[in-house]
Amino acid sequence: MAMSETATRELNFEPTPGPLDVWTGPVEAHARAGVEAFALEFASRGDRVPARVLLPKGADAPVPLVIAQHGLRGHKAAPYMEAAVAPWAERGVAVATIDFPLHGERASAKLSERIADLADLDAGLWIDLAEQAVLDLRQLLVALDDDDRIASERVVYAGFSLGGILGCLFCAEEPRVRAAAMAISGAGVGPAATDPGRFVGRIAPRPVHFVQAERDTVI
Repeated sequence: MAMSETATRELNFEPTPGPLDVWTGPVEAHARAGVEAFALEFASRGDRVPARVLLPKGADAPVPLVIAQHGLRGHKAAPYMEAAVAPWAERGVAVATIDFPLHGERASAKLSERIADLADLDAGLWIDLAEQAVLDLRQLLVALDDDDRIASERVVYAGFSLGGILGCLFCAEEPRVRAAAMAISGAGVGPAATDPGRFVGRIAPRPVHFVQAERDTVI
C-alpha cells in the first residue's frame, strides 16, 4: 500500500460480525494468595487473541473490570504488568489483559522486529496494528459479557506506553469504558490517521488520568 493511500484510508474500528469462538482455560492459583487467574482466547477479525484474566478470591460477584495493556515489546504477563495489576485484583477487581498484535503469543519472527522503534514505524503496518488492537479490545468485552463473575459494563482502562497510545483510540471508540489512566504515553506517534491526539478529546466527559515522565509529550 502506498503512503498516500495509507494516509487517506478510512479507519474501521467496528468488530466484524461472526462467532467469537471463546475458549476459557481452568482457574489456577496465582502467586498472590488473594488472586486467581485463567486464560481466555477468542476470535477477532480472523485472529485468535490470547488473554489473561485475574480475579479476586472471595469477592462478591460480579466485580468491576480493569482492562490493562502492556507497552511496546511487552506482553500480557510481563513482570511489570504483574507488579502493577495483581494488587488491583487482590483489592477486589477483575483485570483482563490481551497480547497486542505482533506481541507475546502473537509475535511474528518477520514482522515484530519492524515495530521495535515507535519513531521509525511503517505507516501501513502501524495502522493495521492499531485497527486490530482496538477491535481486539472491543471483542474482549464481548467475550467477557457472559462471565457472571465480571461486571463488563463497569469498565476502566489502564495503559502503559504503547497500551496508553492505543488506549486513547480504544477508549474513544468504546462507550462502556467509564474512566482511563494512561502511563508514559503521548501524541505525535505513527501516522496522523491514528495519532492519539486526534482521539483523546472524544473520551470526554469521562475522566482520563495521565502519568508522564519529564521529557514525554503531554496530551
